[in-house]
Amino acid sequence: MSADETTRYPLDTIRTILERLPHVEALGLRAIEMHRGSCLFEVQYAPHLVGNLETGVIHGGVITTLMDSAGGAAAFSVVPAGASVATLDLRIDYLKQAEPGKAIRGHAECYRQTRHVVFVKGHAYQDSTDDPIAHFVASFMVGSVGFAPDAQQ
Repeated sequence: MSADETTRYPLDTIRTILERLPHVEALGLRAIEMHRGSCLFEVQYAPHLVGNLETGVIHGGVITTLMDSAGGAAAFSVVPAGASVATLDLRIDYLKQAEPGKAIRGHAECYRQTRHVVFVKGHAYQDSTDDPIAHFVASFMVGSVGFAPDAQQ
């Protein structure tokens, strides 16, 4: 990726700021791994996140937010410090229902970066990355009027 290590956001700063966002706190999302260009988020199963009371399956919006948050964190990890990032496009293919009672993980990885856009792909899964719940691709605009970690400190 293009920015020098000394000019990027520190990974701990990205993790701390994103985990303090109200919607991330409300859903209980947690960054469990952060690297330059990738992020792994997790959401624990909770009754208030259920979208189908009969089956106990977590609502698809929770999975969408999980993947968008992991993707945004991965994008922030490669842009210059001080740059803002906003979700430009997010496409999700849901492949199967999540199993009730189990945590869901969302992994995101940057695969291309231009001056103004970071492209990210990833998946959500429970037990194995080989058995995904959903796949996603997203693009994040750099330097927009979107969110920037420094503005939150």
